Amino acid sequence: MAVVVGFIATAEGRAALEAAIEEAKLRSQRLLVLVHGGRDAEPDAIEEAMEEARSTIDPSGVGYEVRHLQRGKDVAEALVHTAIDADAELIVIGIRRRSPLGKLILGSNAQRILLESPCHVLAAKPQE
Repeated sequence: MAVVVGFIATAEGRAALEAAIEEAKLRSQRLLVLVHGGRDAEPDAIEEAMEEARSTIDPSGVGYEVRHLQRGKDVAEALVHTAIDADAELIVIGIRRRSPLGKLILGSNAQRILLESPCHVLAAKPQE
């Protein structure tokens, strides 16, 4: 069993990682982090994001694994399949405010994860 979290080095990603750490502690579960860099991320930026995830988790004492999601891979599909493979209790994702148009076309990763997840999903927002 595990808690799976998608991480990108943004305020939303950091909120998701923090929430996932707390959930992993509460559930006495290991944390499985999938780091993705967005469409235009350079390899150095992805490596920095992976290191940021590790340095954020280390002080918590939670057991974890950080994986890099290959460029071009479908983030929603990767999180859902990782949750299935790990028999996860929870997927944690970061979300952001959207414009009315953005809400209309929310065919986003968040919606797909919510609908396709084999377990509960926690959506974390950064504090404003």
